[in-house]
Amino acid sequence: MGKKYGFKYIVIGSGPAGSATALALAKAKKSVALVEGRFFGGANLNTRDIPYAVALNSAHNYYLARISPEFSSSDFSVNLPAIISRELKASLSAGANDTKSFEDAGISCIKGYANFLDNHTIAVGKNKYTAERFILATGAKLDTKGIVGTDSVSFLTPETAIRLRKLPKVALVVGGGSTGVEIAEYYAKLGVKVILMEAKSRILPREDEEVSLAISDHLTRLGVMILPDCQVVALEQGKSTKRVIFKQASAEKMIKIDCVVLATGSKPALDYGLENAGVKYKETGILTNSSFETSAKNIYAIGDCVNNSPESSTDRANYEGLLLASNLTGKAKSPCNYSGIIRIIKTNPGVATIGRNEADLIAKKIKSKKAFVPLSEITASKTSLGVSGFVKLLADSDNKLLGATIVAPNAELIIEELALAMRHHLSALELAATPHSMNSYNYAVKLAAKKLISAKKTK
Repeated sequence: MGKKYGFKYIVIGSGPAGSATALALAKAKKSVALVEGRFFGGANLNTRDIPYAVALNSAHNYYLARISPEFSSSDFSVNLPAIISRELKASLSAGANDTKSFEDAGISCIKGYANFLDNHTIAVGKNKYTAERFILATGAKLDTKGIVGTDSVSFLTPETAIRLRKLPKVALVVGGGSTGVEIAEYYAKLGVKVILMEAKSRILPREDEEVSLAISDHLTRLGVMILPDCQVVALEQGKSTKRVIFKQASAEKMIKIDCVVLATGSKPALDYGLENAGVKYKETGILTNSSFETSAKNIYAIGDCVNNSPESSTDRANYEGLLLASNLTGKAKSPCNYSGIIRIIKTNPGVATIGRNEADLIAKKIKSKKAFVPLSEITASKTSLGVSGFVKLLADSDNKLLGATIVAPNAELIIEELALAMRHHLSALELAATPHSMNSYNYAVKLAAKKLISAKKTK
């Protein structure tokens, strides 16, 4: 008779990866516990996706009302407490920090931080829990490595930046990745003077250069001062302001500022006794194989805590959770297929990408075809104020999509048909033959697909 454990599965972390796994395992009638140290539902519901959507939409609506010639008011102002209230209401209505949906599914919810004692046992506070198998979905946290003074100088994080009840006159955003440009746009559209620092030579360095140029132009039009090649090394507290020490072109410089937002990227959350469970990991995350197995064969890891995980994606994390649960409970084992998984930057215009980008194809010497259509070529761009962007498609010699990038309003919706096309290997000819509304931004996809058919391959 085998050893008995308190649970068949214990899932650590209740974000999109952990929630999807726990609910799917419970549906398969497995004994499941879900451990969460902060907010049930994870960052997606509580601090990032849902509240960000409310904040960014509110800022955009305020900005449009201010610049639209058909609207005018001498006492028009933004109500920050009302925005924060909407953020909280939206999160709560989506199930933020609520265990009911999990408990109704038969999942035991354990509040607190887990720490492994061995590969079958964790401690949460003074209590111990055992399981036959564990799923690690602990996500990531803000990475301030290399910046001195973060322990003694107050600064805003991506979570707290959208919860201010009084706007600063000037805000310094450190980090020009996806989160940094979202925060920079949020403040700028509310009328704050924004300085955006990025350590690399351009903002959004993970994206193709056209994306960086488009969003740089967009932010510059909003009044954002973009400072590339600036590496922040220290924060110091002055009498009435903060001093930010940074290096630019090997020279050390200093700027005084009231408000500092650190959007410096994330690092995997790994501090819960993994070595006690025999789980191998690096600073860049937990080591896994293609089936999400760690070095401890009864322990799996998914989402942002995995080694060299791509840029954070709620959709990817949810997909991994569902796939792992299906493979653990089903007879057939499905391979992981990230084709068509969408990455989104929630500016307006937004950025949505799937598959490979052009820089990746060039680096790996993969021959491809490219089509590029500026939004200025379609009628939809004439109906909105200051809209710019493009649709970019990359394909192989058979006109099957290798990747796509869209910079446009509602980019995350426009790219859905391209995700479907990539997932099911549709050709550019089939895309071009699909009816599209001529007065929508989606029409740029049709034009790009038509261009792709006759495009020449890269050498």
